[in-house]
Amino acid sequence: MIKGGQRIATATGVMLADPVCLGNAQQSASEALFDPDFWASRGMLSAVSGGRGSAWFVGSTAHPWVLRHYRRGGFIARMSEDRYWWSGEDQVRCFAEWRLLHYLSERSLSVPKPVAAFYRRERLTYRCDLITERILQAQALSTALGAGELAQPLWNAVGAAVARLHRHGVDHADLNAHNILLGPAGTVSVIDFDRGRLRTPGAWATRNLARLKRSLQKIAAALPPDRFTPASWQELLAGYQAG
Repeated sequence: MIKGGQRIATATGVMLADPVCLGNAQQSASEALFDPDFWASRGMLSAVSGGRGSAWFVGSTAHPWVLRHYRRGGFIARMSEDRYWWSGEDQVRCFAEWRLLHYLSERSLSVPKPVAAFYRRERLTYRCDLITERILQAQALSTALGAGELAQPLWNAVGAAVARLHRHGVDHADLNAHNILLGPAGTVSVIDFDRGRLRTPGAWATRNLARLKRSLQKIAAALPPDRFTPASWQELLAGYQAG
């Protein structure tokens, strides 16, 4: 299991944090940092578009963060919107994602740097949240496709970014066009590593790519035909092979 971070007991739960990234917020707010109302009362909250309405941009200009509350999807969400079964602290989803992001950040991969994670146990279940540093001036690949045709170097860069993750053994559980961010000067970052894990080389890498291709095809179905073509995918794969 990946280690890292400082464990901090709070009034009602437990945090895992990087004290350097957390800074003075650790003393001034503690678990309130994970409450959207705390940020709204300070004029420092705006919703992140897309997803299930469970992510917000928070923090100051000097320390821009993203706060995400973990919510279930699919059929099981009808029974429990945001509760997960308790099976020990090592299995808490936000802690696992925090540690994976910390591991990848230390290796200079283009992922959000983790700030703090928090869970609150309620008998046999728990709820949890994660704060990461915000990747500024970036837009999702899905948004960029809607805006116009992507140049070949950008498709190459997307493939290379995925390849770097795979070389480090990262199995991204939901690699899609919404979780790939395009920044200035052709930079590419990958976000949302919930349920991601480190693995030895295997067929999972091919499945990651297939999932990404399906995502691109689904988005492109409602767009002009030049936005994602067989040639676009080949350019992405060329970047993957070279990356």
